[in-house]
This record gives sequence, C-alpha cells and structure tokens, in this order.
Amino acid sequence: MTLSSYHTFAIAALLVLAGSSIHAQITLSSTVPETPQPTLRLDIPHSWNPLSAYRATPVAAPNLANSALIDELISDGVLHLSLKNAIELALENNLDLAIARYNIPIAQADILRTEAGGVFRGVNTGVVQNTPGTGTVGAGGAGAGGTTGGAGGAGGGAGGLVQSTLGSGSSVSSYDPTISITGTDEHYTEPLANTISYGVPTLRSNSIYGQFNFTQSLPTGTTLTVLLNNDRIATNSANNILTPELDSYYRVEFQQQLLSGFGLSPNLRYLRIARNNQKISDQSFQLQIISTVTQIENIYWDLVNAYEDEKVKQASLDFANQTFDSDRKQLELQAIPALDVLKAEGEVAAREQDLTIAKSTLQFQELLIKNALTKNLDDPVLEAMPVQPTDLSTVATDSAFVTTAPTEDVIQQALKNRIELSESSIDLKNRDISLAAVRNSLLPTLELTAWYGGTGLGGLDNVTSGIPSTAPTSNSGQIANAFKNDAPDYYVGLSLNIPLRNRIAKSDEYRAGLELRQAQLRSQQLQKQIRIEVRNAQYALEQSAARVTSATKARELAQKTFDITTKEQSLGAGSALQTLASRHDLATAESMLVAARTAYQKASVELDRATGRTLVDNAISVESARTGVVSSAPQKY
Repeated sequence: MTLSSYHTFAIAALLVLAGSSIHAQITLSSTVPETPQPTLRLDIPHSWNPLSAYRATPVAAPNLANSALIDELISDGVLHLSLKNAIELALENNLDLAIARYNIPIAQADILRTEAGGVFRGVNTGVVQNTPGTGTVGAGGAGAGGTTGGAGGAGGGAGGLVQSTLGSGSSVSSYDPTISITGTDEHYTEPLANTISYGVPTLRSNSIYGQFNFTQSLPTGTTLTVLLNNDRIATNSANNILTPELDSYYRVEFQQQLLSGFGLSPNLRYLRIARNNQKISDQSFQLQIISTVTQIENIYWDLVNAYEDEKVKQASLDFANQTFDSDRKQLELQAIPALDVLKAEGEVAAREQDLTIAKSTLQFQELLIKNALTKNLDDPVLEAMPVQPTDLSTVATDSAFVTTAPTEDVIQQALKNRIELSESSIDLKNRDISLAAVRNSLLPTLELTAWYGGTGLGGLDNVTSGIPSTAPTSNSGQIANAFKNDAPDYYVGLSLNIPLRNRIAKSDEYRAGLELRQAQLRSQQLQKQIRIEVRNAQYALEQSAARVTSATKARELAQKTFDITTKEQSLGAGSALQTLASRHDLATAESMLVAARTAYQKASVELDRATGRTLVDNAISVESARTGVVSSAPQKY
C-alpha cells in the first residue's frame, strides 16, 4: 500500500465518522417531541440501533393540565364530589404523587447504570407531603422535592441510621466493552550532523500509525484486552533495508483478581443493591399513595365538617331572623317590651358572626381540596367554584361501627401489611451485601496477568541499501506473518500488594458491621412503633365512637328542649328569648355532632393507615396510580 493509499484511507475514514456524527445529530433532533407526552414513561426506551447508545433520551415535560374527570363532576357551576371521586382525582392530579412517580424510572436508570458496573446513585425513600391540609401546611417530604441521595431504605442520618459504607468495597470496572482506535500520520524532517548513520545529510520520514484496542471486564474480576498495532514508516535513508517498513503486533491479555475483588459477590454488589433499591422505590411509591390518599380522606372529611356546620349555622341564623321579625311585630302591638327586641337583634348579630366564620372555613376547605385534587388552579372560575361533598358524615350509633377484631390480630395484620417493614427488610439485605463486599476488600490484592502476542514484519527492499530482505512485501502479508506465531510474545506474572496495618479497610469493615446492627435495631423499633400506632388508632376510634354516641344523645336532648320551649312560647307560658337560647343550644349540639362524626371518620382513616389496609379498603389500583390514569367512571349526581 502506497503513501497516497494510506492518505486516501484516512480521509475516507474521517468522512465516514463525520457522516455518522451528522446522521446521529439529525436523528437525535428529530426524536425530541414537540409536545409533552400525556403521561410519564415509566421505563427506559430500548433500541436495537447501535447509534442509540450515543443519543440523548428525551424526557417529556410534565403534563400540567387537569384531568377530564374534574369537568365531568361539575354541574350548575358546582363541583359535586364524593370521597371515591376525590381519591380518583388525587391519583390523577395530586402533585405529591406526580413528584413521587418520577422515582420509579429513576430507580430503573440506576439499574441500567449498575449493569455496566457503575456505582448506584440512590433512590428516594421519603414521602412527599407538600400538599397543604390536615395540619401539613408547609411540611416537606424526606429530601428536597421528595428526592434524596440516601438509597436502600434510609438517607444518610435519616431515622437515626447511618449508611456511609453502603456499596463500599473494592473498585468495580465497567462491564461495557470499549473499543479504542487511534490513527496518526506524521511527516518528519531532521537535519543530521553526518551521513554515516543514515547515508543522507537530512533525514525525511513519513510515519502512519494505527492501533485498535478492545477491552472487556467481567463480574468475576476478570479483564480481557485485545490489542492490534500497525505502522508504516518510509524514509529517505540509504542504509535502511526496508522502505517503507511495515510492522504489526497483536496481543491478547488476561487479568484476574485472585483475592480482593475476586468473584461475583463484590463485583455485582452495585447491581444487586440497585435492584433492591428498585423494590424499595416501588414500595415507597405505594407508601406515597397511602400517605396521599390518607391526607385526601382527611381533607374530604374536614370539608364535610365545614359544609354541614355551615348549614347548621345558616339554620340557626334563619331562626334568629324569624324570631326577630316576630318580636318586632309584637313590639308594634306593644305585646312585648322593647328590651326583648334588642336582645333578639343581638342574637341575630351573634348568629351572623357564626355563619360568617363557618362560610369562610368552608371556602378555605374547598380551596384546600381543590388544590389537592388538581395540577393547577390557573382557572379563576375553578378556583372560586364551590364544592359540594356528596358523602356526608352519617355514622351509625350502634356498637357495630366500632371494630370488634381482637387487638393482637389487628397488630399482626399491620405487621404483615405495613410497607415500612418491608422496606426495612430490603435495606438489611443491602447492608448484608455491602458488609460482604467490605470484608472482601480486607484481603490483599493479588493479580494474575497473562498475555500472548505476535509480531509481523513487511515492506519493500530499499535498493539503495544493497541488502536483500526476506520480509513480505504486502501489508496483508505482514499482518498474516504476525499471526503465524513465528515471533511469539507470551507472559505470565503475579502482582501482590499487601497494605501494612490495613487500617482504612479495617475501619470500613467494622463500621459496616455497626451500621448493619444499627439497622436491625431500627427494624425492631419499627415493629414496636407499628404496635403502638395500631393500639392508638383503635383507642382513638373507640373514643370517637363514644363521642358520636354522646353527641347524638346531646343533640336529641337539645331538640326536645327546643320543641318544649317552642310549644311553651306558643301557649304563652314561655318567652322568645328562652326559645332563642334553646335553639342556639340545639345548633351547638348539632355542630358538636358534626365534629364528632368527622373525628370518627378520620379515626377510621387512621386505623386503615396503621393496619396497612388503605389501598385494599378503598379499592385502589397501584397501576392506576403509577400511570396517573383512573379507568373507572365518575359518580353522577
């Protein structure tokens, strides 16, 4: 092959590479979507096109439009909302869930990274609680926006746990094979002090060099390398036997770690931890669903409480106005003193104040639930739209509405269902994996290296040298000569590295063991905490049930008292002021009953959460929550 042929080949190769790069850029720009995707993609797209490995993967902008279900529930300018509809809207629109939903593909991206030998970056394990309502105004989840660098069940220092050694151990090589290609073309001129060495006063050389290198690491602690070198050197020296001279060299190299870094356990630890972290991420998302649904239920019952209390206050004001109008007419007939009218007027003012407070409370609760069930409130009509709950806080007053299951059975159900315990169990597996890898890194480093190669020589005789050559005259012959093993190159060696005292590795190993034992104690503490939560939830439910019974009885007595005073007034034996007072007492008793029913509903919600039955009792599909699309039809009113 002549020098011009080598130049032609190099230029053609550069054009091919440039064309591939241009094609890749054009294809990449065409794959970027112009409009946001309607739902978040939960998997990493895969393509058999080899160029896709060098193209960016577009992530669609979040869809900030409210789901169509909201429009279906609006009638006559009022948003009619059942508890079931509220939960469905939350699954589709709540931003806490939308933020947490991104953790699913983030965990999958970690698996892709660790399959190639990369260190895992971690997944979120916290619950996002940025939706205001039920006392969570301004509260934040674990980590900014519900994200954290803490993987495997706890962030650094979260819950009193430390996990600084998670994933520690010997270094892991990349399992993605790499190809390295190098090509150079050099023209060199050197003035010489004499003509004895090269036979010319000025040495001119043209050197073309090419190298191909392929490297593949394996999770056994093995590295394979294939190397191929070729060069062409042409000079004007009269003393060189070959010009141009063609050289080829190949080598197949094998390296194996025999102590530290040997085997699948230390070399696949990142991937195994990442897969466990994906399970944790999936379960954390279910925990997010439970937390969000629990919050939505509580907000809904607060709305019901405000809605029913506003009606109680409105009825109380209506009666006060009716009494005030009647008293004014009687005053005109001089049947009652003016002081009674003034007292009735004062009662109207007091009831108007009560109603104003109730209305503002209702409006705020309407705003809270609309905020929790939408992606945006940019529409001023929707923001100001009243919300009418269709599931009211009616509670049976017999003993059947209190749970009758034995407490220990309920606790065992909670220990079986609670996601926090499952996350803790997976976290312990990750710590076991890390401890095994750290213990492996205590060993000295012993590396076995072996290679086999060959050298080939070729070129054209330099007629000016006057010395004939036996080398092949073609480039292909020179490469074939290298693989004939006429000039073999083989090597076997052991390299042992013994760190004296080994204090860093000893410290990491001991610390990893301490962190594992600490996490085991935390798991036991979680079990105790769950037992307390279940008992407390049962106590709260029993107390709220007793409160409902008491408030129901108080309301009945207040109603009877009001009926008696009304009848006495109609017979002339009682005054309007007594009737107004008894009517106010009735309104107070009705408000207390509404509050007691709301407290019972929220206590029932908390018991569902404590026992891990929120998803089951509300018939919630985790898949619907993952996609943000609920298939069931809305309830019509």
